[in-house]
Amino acid sequence: MFEILMYLFESYIDAGSYPAPDKLSRKLSAAGFEGEDINEALTWLSDLQLQNSDSYPATLTHAGIRCFAELEIQRIDDEARQFLLFAEQQKMISAIEREIIIDRAVALQHKSLGLDKLKLIMLIVLWNRHQDLSPLVIEELLTPLHSTHLH
Repeated sequence: MFEILMYLFESYIDAGSYPAPDKLSRKLSAAGFEGEDINEALTWLSDLQLQNSDSYPATLTHAGIRCFAELEIQRIDDEARQFLLFAEQQKMISAIEREIIIDRAVALQHKSLGLDKLKLIMLIVLWNRHQDLSPLVIEELLTPLHSTHLH
């Protein structure tokens, strides 16, 4: 499914969003993705679309500490959880976006989801919420772990 999410981002970032589910399903199938993976991705994306202002308050203004539930700890590995909190502290994401990212990560039902996959989830969530993403945020979220930078 992560390959599909990356494909969507790369293919439709300039358009601002991806096509409607029926058209998207055909495009993904034509691109060579498997039916089961397509269905899983479309369901995940559909559920992401449901995460709107009716699902969450407009803002969270407290400065408290986010404690993770046991299920969240099982589904998202330590490094990914630390990055998520770091991203919030650095104002890359809001507290509301943090909660949506956690929801979408847990929904995948993977054990110990790693940082690279969490970054992709974060990228898709932010893309769905903001039409214009900062190139620096995109670069940070697309940079693979342990990559070497040449200066």
